[in-house]
Amino acid sequence: MGLLTEGHPLSWEETKKYAQFIREHGIEQFIHTYNKLKDRRNDCLKWGDEVEYIMVRFDHENKKVQLVLKAHDILPTLMEPEHTNPDDCSSLWRPEYADYMIEGTPGQPYGHLPVHFNMVEANMRLRRQQGQELLGKDEYVLSTSNFPRNGCIDFTYPTHKTTPSTSASASLFFPDEVIYPEHPRFKTLTRNIRMRRQSKVAIHVPLFIDEKTPRPFVEDLSIYGDAGDAYKSEAVEDSIYLDAMGLGMGCCCLQVTFQAQSIDEARFLYDQLTPLTPIVLALTAASPIWRGYLADVDCRWNVLCAMVDDRTPEERGLEPLKNERFHIPKSRYSSVDCYISPDSAMYNDTEVIQDADCFHKLTENGIDPMLAQHVAHLFIRDTVSLFKEKIHLDDTQDTDHFENINSTNWQSMRFKPPPVNSNIGWRVEFRPSELQMTDFENAALVTFIVLLTRAIMTYNLNLLIPISNVDENMQSAQKRDAVRHEKFHFRKCLSTMKTPETPCMASVQKSFFQDNECEHRLMTINEIINGSNEFVGLLRIIQDYLSNLEVDADTRCTINQYLNLISKRAAGTLMTNAAWMRNIVTRHPAYKHDSVVSDEIAYDLLWKMTKISTGEEECPTVLPLENDFLSSKCCALTDEKIDENSFIQDECVLIDQSGLLNVFHTLTRANYNRLKHEARISLNSFNDPVIDHFQTLFMTTMKPINSMDAIIQIFSLDKHEKLLEEKSNKNQLIMDNLNNKHYLLCQQVISLLEYGLKERISLLCPLPSVTQLTKTVSFLSLFFLHLHT
Repeated sequence: MGLLTEGHPLSWEETKKYAQFIREHGIEQFIHTYNKLKDRRNDCLKWGDEVEYIMVRFDHENKKVQLVLKAHDILPTLMEPEHTNPDDCSSLWRPEYADYMIEGTPGQPYGHLPVHFNMVEANMRLRRQQGQELLGKDEYVLSTSNFPRNGCIDFTYPTHKTTPSTSASASLFFPDEVIYPEHPRFKTLTRNIRMRRQSKVAIHVPLFIDEKTPRPFVEDLSIYGDAGDAYKSEAVEDSIYLDAMGLGMGCCCLQVTFQAQSIDEARFLYDQLTPLTPIVLALTAASPIWRGYLADVDCRWNVLCAMVDDRTPEERGLEPLKNERFHIPKSRYSSVDCYISPDSAMYNDTEVIQDADCFHKLTENGIDPMLAQHVAHLFIRDTVSLFKEKIHLDDTQDTDHFENINSTNWQSMRFKPPPVNSNIGWRVEFRPSELQMTDFENAALVTFIVLLTRAIMTYNLNLLIPISNVDENMQSAQKRDAVRHEKFHFRKCLSTMKTPETPCMASVQKSFFQDNECEHRLMTINEIINGSNEFVGLLRIIQDYLSNLEVDADTRCTINQYLNLISKRAAGTLMTNAAWMRNIVTRHPAYKHDSVVSDEIAYDLLWKMTKISTGEEECPTVLPLENDFLSSKCCALTDEKIDENSFIQDECVLIDQSGLLNVFHTLTRANYNRLKHEARISLNSFNDPVIDHFQTLFMTTMKPINSMDAIIQIFSLDKHEKLLEEKSNKNQLIMDNLNNKHYLLCQQVISLLEYGLKERISLLCPLPSVTQLTKTVSFLSLFFLHLHT
């Protein structure tokens, strides 16, 4: 959500008196930061994701689902590890706009190693689990962009009534009690944006017209009492009326932040990723339902833009300029308005409104015109949240005034200078992605974006198109089923003079290479991602980049699973979340084909999403097929036919061979990923106490080892914590056999068995000795090693 300053918030009347003061000192702070850190070089490539979750409560008896207002209750517990042990916490947590939202990030940023891509999904799953553990009965953490009935009557638990005449937002639909109560910034922003605008925020989202939708559709706002009567004119034909910041900022998204090696690289990344923002927005579409109605759009973007639009009637061009300084074409939440690297200047083909005094001050202090233009453009906005304790600051030691403006320009990309007195470098934030319902999808998107970023930098690619075409693409991306039906402006040739002539780049791109510049054309998402006879395709570039890295088989398999999802979604063979939700609603028995998403429909939709997100239910129309992720195209597996007999040694013939092969063929993605996660945890635990633990178990176990439960009992570390502390020098056989690699493979097998597939492997006879047990596990290990390398 940006800068979370503590203190006492000022009213709008008080805040606007300081608008120019904050602007001037914010510029001074940026100049000081720039001059101090402009020559900083060789920072490590780091990156991380931000996931905003919602919390819901299911009333199974009445078939109703509501948003749970308890972020203020659980965040102190979630944030406690950060305060008690900041260097060793697995996740970081922050409040978001609404009391039903929590934002989680990894405890530490990821780095340049390929193996880090194997950690993303596991950490997302851990965050989901950490939030889930603090919720009550029938309450769940969900990852989705927009709650379908946000703003409907009784949409929260506990329920609250709106008070339009006295609330911060003056909303008919969104009570103030839903705003996160433990930080004043959120309510202050809500109030001040409305007061600066001189009216409520508003948008009319196009309604999806179905067979029995009333025509014309005009909503009866009188059901909201006198306040509703006053806003009857806002009920525009065939649209869904939204009127509160919370109906936009109460949506959830997935964001990725990169630390660059230098300011120049950060600016380069900012520009190169900008044309990708609408492409990823379309790929991640997940918001087809607004305030209980099916919409004719699939994304949240324009709603967010409208719900924080603080422009006055003059600034919006509705009245002649008299008291304001500018006519401003866009909301402060919008797509990027200009590129910021010197080499990108020719693609800034739209007028960039800027504060002339700020621009002059910046260039006077040595900042080049392109970067000065970007900052001066941000500073046409007034501050909309100011705290009494944070007015008079030392501009050489503080950046609050700069961040006050920078963090409330919510654009599709954000350029982030280093914080004062920290080891954090120049960063860029990729912000358009809608949140997906599973950790697998979110991890796939993050991996795709990060890998593409690395390929762009490694190959010195150029993805730039005119900024006006990026704006046009942002609108196309939000249309219903844009992935399959819309075309997007995209650059035909990505090569530059510095691009190495790899077979991948040269084979398709060479014919379009003309003096380092190529024109753009309209392409489908499928062409952009998967390529065509005339365009290389982004996935092919990523695969070419990966082929030049040393990537272990496990990580490569994970990456290929993720890229397979991206490829199939771009091709239209897998649905976006939005298309899937729309399909569930329109096929629901209670749906009357009138565009209304009732309580019962929303309940069934979100309950299904809950089961899918926890792995209890499959979703083959959104996620790749069960065994698709183990195919040769997706996974680095051998194509040779498996010879079961090649693994049988001496006393190892203790396994039903057909049963084991059956396990392989029915292995699900969820189980495989959990297996890998458990294996990594086990590998990290492999040390002397663990070895001693196994020795002690084998020496003290009196029961016959003649069942799978017995094997699991021995190998389940969490059931024997006390024994981990004991030491013994007996049974050297275990010490000799359980080396690191062998132990990892053994634990992979045991993890697989523990998570639901144990009934598919049967033992033909009891295991009379430790030797035979070891050989049996060795057999399983070799089998899976053969499959997964």
